[in-house]
Amino acid sequence: MSNQSQESHAIPNHQTTILALGSYFKGTAFLQQCKELGCTVYLLTKEKYKDADWPRESIDEMFWMPETHVQPDLTYAVSYMMRTRKIDRIVPLDDYDVEVAANLREHLRIPGMGETTVRHFRDKLAMRVQARDEGVNVPDFSPVLNYDDLREFMERVPAPWVLKPRSEAASFGIKKLNSQQELWDKLNELGDRQSYFVLEKFVPGDVFHVDSVIWEDEVLFAIASGYAKPPLSVVSGGGVFRSRNLPYDSSDAIALREFNVQVMNALRMKRGVTHAEYIKDADGKYYFLETAARVGGANLAEMIEAASGVNLWREWARVEVANARKEEYHLPPVRHDYAGITVCLAKQEWPDLSAYNDPEIVWKLKKEHHAGMIVRAKNPERVQELLNEYGERFATDFMAFMPQLDKPND
Repeated sequence: MSNQSQESHAIPNHQTTILALGSYFKGTAFLQQCKELGCTVYLLTKEKYKDADWPRESIDEMFWMPETHVQPDLTYAVSYMMRTRKIDRIVPLDDYDVEVAANLREHLRIPGMGETTVRHFRDKLAMRVQARDEGVNVPDFSPVLNYDDLREFMERVPAPWVLKPRSEAASFGIKKLNSQQELWDKLNELGDRQSYFVLEKFVPGDVFHVDSVIWEDEVLFAIASGYAKPPLSVVSGGGVFRSRNLPYDSSDAIALREFNVQVMNALRMKRGVTHAEYIKDADGKYYFLETAARVGGANLAEMIEAASGVNLWREWARVEVANARKEEYHLPPVRHDYAGITVCLAKQEWPDLSAYNDPEIVWKLKKEHHAGMIVRAKNPERVQELLNEYGERFATDFMAFMPQLDKPND
């Protein structure tokens, strides 16, 4: 493990120390907020991201390894760090860091979410079993373990089904299946990896997400948003990704916020931030799909901040630090505007967004082979109007399609 220090690691007076695990480049606002709160901030990332645009003025020491998920190498590395440094909290900046962070906490006896609870927010089978056992409405599912159970499930639940990796993020690796033979062919292809998947009834409908800040078992902030198309449809079939926050007093928003409280209580979420996804079928029934104990991806955090003024990365940092210091956490003032995001893969290396100049545009994505922007308005109708327009224009001006991957590019 290599490191780069902003100052000597010998800290004469111990202060709150945060170790952030970043297997991808994200979470800069989290690091900045920790430093603004007076913390000592360490970042452990992959070697390939050591030269990324991290906020180095907010990082006391940065460490890197060729891979950050290989055990026992990671435990050896962090244990070695702790010979001369104290660590109060370990925080995963990406979904793929959540499990290893829990493993480190357990081994090093550092407070925070342990391995059993983490599975409720990372393992799609564990979260379904826990939610179902607590009375939460979930699509019918079956573990991919016993073949007789699988046959019974397929006889009882009509196709199509979806075969989901238990521990991938977003829609990566999900396969929609239309017959029993398709399942057996896929399981034969997976071989010994079959048990790392879960089979679920495909429920068509509108897909929503609720993003939350939780403190001591209470959901203090939750904002309900809806996708224009289900993320799985965008990933598997191509298209323009769009989401917008729902009218605050709409029946969907009210029902989703209430359902989200039920889900978080069932999954034993104590404190932190969450990104959860739900679906509403043709009969108006809501189902819990999945959740994660992290800030949502796809720049949804920027959209939520545009609508509410709440930066989920910064609030996560404030929650972690308040808990470490045994202080109370208080949510900042919340704005009730409306915002929406439009993003797509682009055929151009650096798409020219200059023709998009409506006054409601508050953010533009700067990322190779991607086009994206966020709009904000006082009323939801204007946001929806712009998203509809930009969806059509993006499809013509920029959109490229890449076949679905089983896991994200590293």
